[in-house]
Amino acid sequence: MANRTSLYTSIGVALFAWAAVILFTRFVAPQSISAYIIFFALLTVALVCTFTPVAYLLSYRFLAARLARVTMRYSLRQGILLSLVVVLNLILHALHSWNIFMAIVILGAAVVIEILALARK
Repeated sequence: MANRTSLYTSIGVALFAWAAVILFTRFVAPQSISAYIIFFALLTVALVCTFTPVAYLLSYRFLAARLARVTMRYSLRQGILLSLVVVLNLILHALHSWNIFMAIVILGAAVVIEILALARK
């Protein structure tokens, strides 16, 4: 798929996913484990589809002239990493296990994964 088509598809899925998150939180009480799992799955999809176009547009704007070609594949990887950082911190917070040290560790792991992915390129 072309970058432009992928970008528009991601934006459309993001709008649909955010609507699903809003409707789910409006009509389902967070009283069971399955409700939390569904909520975090919907939130992950919404964040990935939101962060991917943002990462693509920022990379296209600031890095296209100096580095290699900007693709949606790299932007998707960055969107997934950013959404995992957010969702993992929210899961830890929901379990009352969150602290700043764990947030730094999760962010550091995402940075290491990104550096390893760029080094492989």
